[in-house]
Amino acid sequence: MLTFLGRGSAFTDEQNSAYFIDGNNLVLIDCPMSSFEKLNNRELNNTDIDLSAFEHVYVLVTHTHGDHISGIGMLIDLLHFVLHTPITIIAPSEEVQNDLHMYFLRIEGCNDSWYNLTNTNEFSISWLVKTIPTVHTEELAGKCFGYVLNVGGKQLVYTGDTNTIEPFDKYILESSYAYIEMSAFPSPVHLHCEKMHDKICEYTSKGVQVYLMHLDNEKKIAEVMKDTGAEFAPLRKTGFTAEDTGRMLSGIFDITDSLYKDMCMNNNKDHTMLFTYLTNLGKTIVDADRASFWKWDKRKSQLWTMSATGVDKIVIPDDTGLVGKALRLKKTLITNDPYSDPDFNRDIDTKTGYKTKSILVLPVADINGDFIGALQLINKNGSSGFDPEVDPKKLSLAALVCGIALESETFLEDSHHDRLTGLKNRMGFYYDFAKRYKDYLVPGNGKQMSVFICDIDKFKRVNDTYGHNAGDDVLVFTSHLIESFCTENDSVYRWGGEEFVMVMRDTNLEGAVRKAEQIRQNLMDSEISADGNTLKCTLSFGCSLFDPSKSIEENISKADERLYTAKETGRNKVCWE
Repeated sequence: MLTFLGRGSAFTDEQNSAYFIDGNNLVLIDCPMSSFEKLNNRELNNTDIDLSAFEHVYVLVTHTHGDHISGIGMLIDLLHFVLHTPITIIAPSEEVQNDLHMYFLRIEGCNDSWYNLTNTNEFSISWLVKTIPTVHTEELAGKCFGYVLNVGGKQLVYTGDTNTIEPFDKYILESSYAYIEMSAFPSPVHLHCEKMHDKICEYTSKGVQVYLMHLDNEKKIAEVMKDTGAEFAPLRKTGFTAEDTGRMLSGIFDITDSLYKDMCMNNNKDHTMLFTYLTNLGKTIVDADRASFWKWDKRKSQLWTMSATGVDKIVIPDDTGLVGKALRLKKTLITNDPYSDPDFNRDIDTKTGYKTKSILVLPVADINGDFIGALQLINKNGSSGFDPEVDPKKLSLAALVCGIALESETFLEDSHHDRLTGLKNRMGFYYDFAKRYKDYLVPGNGKQMSVFICDIDKFKRVNDTYGHNAGDDVLVFTSHLIESFCTENDSVYRWGGEEFVMVMRDTNLEGAVRKAEQIRQNLMDSEISADGNTLKCTLSFGCSLFDPSKSIEENISKADERLYTAKETGRNKVCWE
C-alpha cells in the first residue's frame, strides 16, 4: 500500500509524505523538503527509490502548508535538469492549483514548461477515486483535502491534515486502509489521539487497517493508541544506519544473554524456553512484528506452535497453510501479499482483527536433512515486505539452532512413545506425571483424577494361534480404539505387553468406570482384521480414583488389583471395588 518518506508534523525532522509505485510511475502524496532530500540523496538516506528508474512522477497535493509542499519546486528542478523525467503536480481544486502556480513561479522560480500543473477536476487516472474536502486551519479554509485512492486493487482513505474525521467516515469501509493524521496535543486544527481512541477502535474492529501519520509525538501517541489495533504509517528504509545496527545487536545480545542464564538454571528439562528465546531472536533479527516456531508432528499429521509471539498455541493439519506448503516444497516461502495467496490461512486474522501483510517461512531440518519444523515471521516492520535474499540469510543461524533443538526434542519425544502402537510408553507416563499431572499430586487442592488399567483377554492365545503379526495388529487396533475415547483431559499409555493405562484428569471414579465400560463394549462388538484373519477380542479393566497421598506406583497397584479381580471372575468386565 502506501509507504512513507516521513510521517512527522511540521516541527519534526521528517515531515509527512507518502508514496506508491504505479507500474513505471512514482506517485508522491505531498513532498516537503525533508522528503526531497531523501529522494535526492537516496544512498545517504537509505531509501531505495531511484528517481531515474521512473517514466513519470506524479505529486498529489493535499494543501499548501510548507511542511507538505516545500520540496516540490526542487523536485521539479531535479527531474527537469538532471533526470529529464516528466512531472505532473495534481492540486485538489482549481483554487489550490492557482496558489501552487504562484508558489512555483515567484518563490521557486520554476518555468511553466518544466512541469505539468493540473487539478483533480481536470485530471483522471485509475488510482485517483475521489477528492474529499475537509477542515484544517482558518487561513486555508476551502483549500484542504484528503483522498480516496485505489492502490493495488485496494481502497484506501488518506485524510491529509484535518480536524475532523467526519468527511472520511463513510469511505472507511470494512477491509479498507485508512491513513489518518494524529496529534498528541489537543488543538483546533488536528485530530487529537485521546478523542480519536474509540473511533480508531471502531474502525479496526470492523477490519479496517488503520495507519497513523503526521505524528508530533510518537511516544505519547503510541501509548494512547496501544490497544486500538492501529499502527504507525510504515517508513521506507533499506540497509541499516549505525543506530539501527546498534539497536538490533543490543536486542540480540539481550536475548542470548537471557537465554544462556535461564537455560543454565532451567530445571524443566525440556526445550520450551529455548524455542521461545530463539523465536524472539528471529523476530528481532529481521525486525518482524510476530514470530512463531512450528513442529511437524508426523505421527499425527499436524503442525503446531512450539512457541509464538502475539498468539496462543495453534494446531493445524500438516497439509494446510503456508508452513505446511513450505515443508511440502522443502523451501523457504515469502509472500508480501498473503491475502492473494490461496494457501494463506486467514482464520486468525478474521478472529482477532489482525492484518497480515507479509510472511516468511523458513523450514528447518534435522541432522539427516529431513524437515521437521519451520520458523515463521510475520509483518516486517517499516517496510513493504521481506527481502527474499537478505532476510533468510539473517535467520539461518537461529533456524539452524531451532532445528538442532527440535531434533533433540523429537528424540526425547520418540523415547516416550511405543513404536508399534504410537501410544506413550511407561517413560512417557512418568514424564507426564512430572509435568502435566503434578498439580494432581498435591493432597487437598481439590483436583480429582482417575486411572484404569486394562488387559486384552487371552492375548497369548492370539499369538500362539495366529502368529505375532496378527498379535501386533490386535494391539494396534485396540490401542487406537482406546485412544479414540480420550478427551483433552485424558491420556492413554501402553503399559507393557497387552496392558494399557488411561489417566483421566478432572474425572471421578464413576466417570472412569463409565468410559471403561464404553471401551469394553465397543471392542467386544468389533471385528479385528489381523494378518488376514478376522478376530474378536475383549478387555478386562481395573479402575481406581487417584489418591495423591500415595505414590504413583501404589495407585497403579490399586487399579491393577482390581484388574486381577476382573480376570479371576470371568474376564471381559470392569471392576472398581
